Amino acid sequence: MFSTHWPINIGTAAELSGVSAKMVRHYESLGLLPRVGRTDSGYRQYVEADVHTLRFIKRARDLGFSMAEIAELVALWQNRRRASANVKRIAQKHLDELSQRIEAMQAMQRSLQQLLHHCQGNERPDCPILDDLARPPGESSKSRPHCPAGVGHPIG
Repeated sequence: MFSTHWPINIGTAAELSGVSAKMVRHYESLGLLPRVGRTDSGYRQYVEADVHTLRFIKRARDLGFSMAEIAELVALWQNRRRASANVKRIAQKHLDELSQRIEAMQAMQRSLQQLLHHCQGNERPDCPILDDLARPPGESSKSRPHCPAGVGHPIG
């Protein structure tokens, strides 16, 4: 890393934090960064603390926190009188949501694996994957008679 002379412009702040200049402006517009100083000609000027905040935001985004959660976390991070219980509550809620999404994706994966297992993948028109996709919600594959290809199917 090169020696930095503060304050720095948006391009350098973006490079040092790993966040694009567009996202730096976006985070500033959301109030995640304090209003930064400007030169006489209107260019933004960032200080070292701003770059640290941008890195913090980037890491939180990499972990999948929402912008609202990141706003809370930034405020807690900057508040030296914070209670770590508040931080843990946010992180636990996010972990619980991630776990639910992972479970839902694993269920989708199992369904697709089962459909693929039943598909012959040959030259015949029978396709259990398409049959399943066309089935009304809640109806099992056994309760509906097989519909030959082209019969009762909309033509795309």
